[in-house]
Amino acid sequence: MVTRLILVRHGETLWNAQKRYCGSTDIGLSAKGKRQARRLKEKLNGMSIHKIYTSGKKRAIQTAKIIFQGAKINNMPDLNEMHFGIFEGLTYREIMKKYPKIYNAWLEKPLCVTIPKSESLSSFRKRVTRALKRIISVNKNKTIAVVCHGGPISVFVTVILKTNDFWKNIPRSASVSIVEHNKGCLKIKALNDITHLN
Repeated sequence: MVTRLILVRHGETLWNAQKRYCGSTDIGLSAKGKRQARRLKEKLNGMSIHKIYTSGKKRAIQTAKIIFQGAKINNMPDLNEMHFGIFEGLTYREIMKKYPKIYNAWLEKPLCVTIPKSESLSSFRKRVTRALKRIISVNKNKTIAVVCHGGPISVFVTVILKTNDFWKNIPRSASVSIVEHNKGCLKIKALNDITHLN
């Protein structure tokens, strides 16, 4: 039997639109993000989902509440986005202006370079992988929705693909990725699906 994870990235926030690092900052959905969540609701409507998990952040919880109106939602802080330290709240341009050396080094070798005052990528990856594996272990042979962030989905994908190419798999806002667990193996069945937003 197969355990299926429906990994949903939250809808857009104002900071996403402005290309700011949100990270651990608790920001709600923008009007566009709420519209995206309603599209997600239409897409996932026909699926039989047994349990719903979200991160502890407003943007993920709001997305889940729009998609799964009235259903029980389980908050799991281990699914929170990475804390980006001194980069939080800044745009890519602002970071390049203020911290060009740190930013370039981090983009080039994210597992070796830690942003000052941030969570390291390796500890973030351990936290997220542990949380998602725990969800799989307690929900065998079920379909589970996990509404969280780009970072957690991306690191889990890199773990499955056995790669360190963290930046290649960042999912878009309100995207759907599907992972199946069967006989100890994890397989990606869909990645960064945004057809419902077109």
